[in-house]
Amino acid sequence: MQSSIHPIKVFAGTKSRYMGEEICKHLGIELGKMNVQHFADGEFEVSFEETVRGCEVYLVQSTFPTTDNLMELLLMIDAAKRASAYSVAAVIPYFGWARQDRKDKPRVSIAAKLVADMLTAAGVDRVITMDLHADQIQGFFDVPVDHLYASSVFIPYIHSLNLENMCVATPDVGGAKRANSYAKFLNVPLVLCHKHRAKANVVESMTVIGDVKDKNVILVDDMVDTAGTITKAADLMMAEGAKSVRALASHAIMSDPASERVDNSGMQEIIFTNSIPFSKDCKKATVLSVAGLFADTIRRVHNNESISQQYVFK
Repeated sequence: MQSSIHPIKVFAGTKSRYMGEEICKHLGIELGKMNVQHFADGEFEVSFEETVRGCEVYLVQSTFPTTDNLMELLLMIDAAKRASAYSVAAVIPYFGWARQDRKDKPRVSIAAKLVADMLTAAGVDRVITMDLHADQIQGFFDVPVDHLYASSVFIPYIHSLNLENMCVATPDVGGAKRANSYAKFLNVPLVLCHKHRAKANVVESMTVIGDVKDKNVILVDDMVDTAGTITKAADLMMAEGAKSVRALASHAIMSDPASERVDNSGMQEIIFTNSIPFSKDCKKATVLSVAGLFADTIRRVHNNESISQQYVFK
C-alpha cells in the first residue's frame, strides 16, 4: 500500500469516524490524527495532527444532516490542500442533499449541484461515493467521481436467504431503473409501485403494478427517510398476497417515526448499509458494512487500477 512515492493517509470526520476506522483496518494502516476544536458560538476549526505533505489524502465523511458534517468536510479539504497534500479525495458514503438534483418547481435551488461546487471550490481532486439518489449528479462535478454500488454487499446477502419464487419491486416509479438491474441480475420478475404524494414525505395513495401473489418480494430503494413509502408498499404487497416482503436500502436516514413504522409494518426485514451511522431501535433492521468496498476502491485508485471489477452490476 505504501510503495508509491505518495503515501496514503486516511482521516475521518467526527460522525464518520466509525467508517474511517473500519476502512483503515481493511487497508492495514492507522487512521490519521485530526482535531476539531469547537468555539462557544458553534464555530469549529479543523486541524491535522500529523504531516500530510506529499500524501494522497482520503477524507471520510458522509454529508447527512446536520450541515456541520458538510462544513467539517469542506474544512478538512481546505486544511489538507493548505498543508501541501499531493491529492485530496473526499470519501462520501452517503452524499446528502442529493434529492435536490433538479428544478421540479419554480424558484427552488439545486442543492446537489451547489454542494458539488462547494467541494470543488474547497479543492477536492476526487470524490468516491455510493448509490447517489440520481446517477446524473456525477456530472455536477468537474473532478473524477467513483460511483460505487451497494449491490456488491446486498446480492450476497440475498443469495444467503435462499428465497424461492422471488420478485424484485420498487416502492416508486423513480427507482425503476435500480430495481430493474436487480431483477435482471437475479433473473426474477419486476413489480412497480405507483405513488401519489400529497406533499414531501407524505404518500396519499399507492397502487401495485404486477403480480406479487405467493412471491417473496425484495423492495429496492436508495434511501429510507421517514419510511412512509416503503412500509406502505410492503403492507400493500402483503395485502395483495405476497408470501414475504423484505426491503433493501443503501442509506438509513430513518427520521422519526421511521423505526416504529418499519417494526409495525408487514415487512419481515429491512437491510441497510452503514453509510450513515445507525443507532435507532429497529428490531427488523439489518446493517451490512461497506467499509471493505471503500477500502478496496481506495487501494485501486492508489495503484491506478480499474474499479469496475467491484460492480456486480450497475
